[in-house]
Amino acid sequence: MFRKQSFWKGSALLLASAMTAKLLGACFKIPLTNVLGGTGMGYFSTAYGLLLPVYALSVTGLSAAVAQTVSRAAALEHWSEVRRIHHAARLACGALGLLLSLCMFLLAEPFATQIAAQPHALFSLLAIAPAALFGCLTAVERGYWEGLQNMTPTALSQALEAVAKLGFGLALCMWVLRNPEVVCRWVPPEVPLSALAAAGAVLGVTLSTVLGWVYFLLHGLRRDTRLPRDDRPAAPVSQIFRRLLYVMIPVALGSLVTNLTSLLDLVTMMRCLGRVQMFHGAELAERFGAFAAQPDFPAFVYGSFTGMAITVFNLVPSVTNMLGKSALPCAAALWAKQDCLGTAAHVRSVTGAAAAMAFPAAGGLWVLAEPVMHLLYAGRPEEAAIAAEALRTLLPGMVCLCLTFPLCSVLQGIGRAGIPVLCMLAGVAVKLAGNLLLLSRPAFCITGAGIATSACYLVLLLLILWQLHRCLGVRLHLLRGLFPPAAAAACCTGAAWFCHTYAQPLGMLLSAAAASGVGCLVYLAVWGLLMRCRKRKALI
Repeated sequence: MFRKQSFWKGSALLLASAMTAKLLGACFKIPLTNVLGGTGMGYFSTAYGLLLPVYALSVTGLSAAVAQTVSRAAALEHWSEVRRIHHAARLACGALGLLLSLCMFLLAEPFATQIAAQPHALFSLLAIAPAALFGCLTAVERGYWEGLQNMTPTALSQALEAVAKLGFGLALCMWVLRNPEVVCRWVPPEVPLSALAAAGAVLGVTLSTVLGWVYFLLHGLRRDTRLPRDDRPAAPVSQIFRRLLYVMIPVALGSLVTNLTSLLDLVTMMRCLGRVQMFHGAELAERFGAFAAQPDFPAFVYGSFTGMAITVFNLVPSVTNMLGKSALPCAAALWAKQDCLGTAAHVRSVTGAAAAMAFPAAGGLWVLAEPVMHLLYAGRPEEAAIAAEALRTLLPGMVCLCLTFPLCSVLQGIGRAGIPVLCMLAGVAVKLAGNLLLLSRPAFCITGAGIATSACYLVLLLLILWQLHRCLGVRLHLLRGLFPPAAAAACCTGAAWFCHTYAQPLGMLLSAAAASGVGCLVYLAVWGLLMRCRKRKALI
């Protein structure tokens, strides 16, 4: 018999899994970037730029739809309904995943040449096409167990995928680089070896999704995962399909709109940078040197932004996103009982947990942006310098995104999944306008994309909070919960800056380590003091 988990236990499992996956992901992307460089990472990021919207359209929406419908049926102990939802979702995801993989395979060449303006990225796009199928298959299984409030299978599958991506991705990339005579005989001579190596790394990502699905096949054979007997008749499959689509479509569109920021960077950055290179070459040369005149300069900058700055930017939001996975079934169960005050308290808990991670991380990265980038990408100093400049402009958006993810999950749990879509459309419009206005100016260049991203997520967060307040009909009282982590993070940032400034004679590594350690200690001390004062005040 399966066991339900509390919100905090499920969140702890998912957070541990996400941090493990991100650590392994960093161990994958950092050496990969050092090997491929900015141009090679441009090919790799092009494939991801296509996969992320596809994943958003299918995997994210499918997982959330299954989790919500299963959670509602499980709360009423309607186990035959839970079984039928699982069966119907498997049928739907198989057909949807196969269709998406086929479309990605057929549209890879026009996407590479016409949209991304990188014909050599074709091989990476072909290698990542099957990931859509296996991603859909895995999403159904994750949503099923998340709906039953058992986050262990999701956590373990994520960790397994991260290990497989690290092993297969780096191994295949290095094999291509060490055996060019074997690989290059099958491709035209004008194709650079870095494009083929990037395709090998992408193929490793695809293989990791296959292993994630295989894990759930084996997990379903266990006896302790069986549901109780239930003689009540379940709803017909057609009705379950309609329920899934009712949740899946707005969630998928919302996630798609969120991931459109990466697609907008893919479409606009290289084109805008190409125009700046053409008409403002002298100003770019003053800033970037002779390299600004080379033909692959736009791909170099784009690869540095997406492969380095965005990689570090996504570390913390990907962890706080796990809070949203636990928040959705809990919010659905509370809303099914019409407990508005309980839902509001749940919102405060989730937001406070996200802020406790986001605020100090943003402050620390603002102080240590340059040493972090140069230490992570020691073999690519030019790309690291560009990425550090962009990272600082991304940090306000990182904080907003960390808070937004769990709030969107709460809205999805209470049956208002369409609201985040409209809010995200407004944010994406801000992102598009910011890219077009700022990227075409030599003074901003790469930082323009970061500024536009931060503005996008700030608008999104404000709109989500406004709509959540309207839906619940009660005051959220979020500022009271956000003050302790915000004040502690401010002290942490000041202490880290002071330590880093005066410890620079010790070297980059030692000064960064000292600043990180001092900042963490100050943050924990101040945050603990403020929380203790709050408890004493509440007792009085």
